[in-house]
Amino acid sequence: MRTTVQTDQELVKSYLRGNDKAFEELFNRYQQRVYTSIYLFVKEENQARDIFQDTFIKVIDTLRSGKYRDEGKFLPWVLRIAYNLCVDNFRRGKRNPHITTNEGFDIFDVLKLKDSNIQDRIILDETSRKVRHLVDQLPEEQKEVVILRHYAEMSFKEIAALTGVSINTALGRMRYALINIRKTIKEKEISI
Repeated sequence: MRTTVQTDQELVKSYLRGNDKAFEELFNRYQQRVYTSIYLFVKEENQARDIFQDTFIKVIDTLRSGKYRDEGKFLPWVLRIAYNLCVDNFRRGKRNPHITTNEGFDIFDVLKLKDSNIQDRIILDETSRKVRHLVDQLPEEQKEVVILRHYAEMSFKEIAALTGVSINTALGRMRYALINIRKTIKEKEISI
């Protein structure tokens, strides 16, 4: 007995016909990616949760109002809403760009070694802290591409669509981000 996985388009159509379970499936499918993208922008757990909630409220309102254009790009559309809400939040001055916590999601948590000991964990934590600091020092456009590519695991095509630039521009921003990170490491003699 084989079960078929419904596409995002099929789930959206099913939800619009009154099947709330279809939206629940979409939510479960993408909640971690959306939350992670938001958290990496605002770097504060409570703000991330608020924006995450606002994102899905806006998604539901747009779907119910019939304003959603189904182009087979549900996730990029949701991420675009989340991104816009993050930018709005930043513009309102509610974001403190220098707040970092050790309690929130850390991308390096998923990279844990199977047989790591305490020394390995300390080294990994220190390395992740240094990398986060280097990324935070990048110009906003470069930082945005690094976060979306490496932390949110988006393709350059998705990043281009989300940020409203060409793929070549997104690639260029990543290239310059890496150049800037390497330059900073060399100038400040940072060991990673």
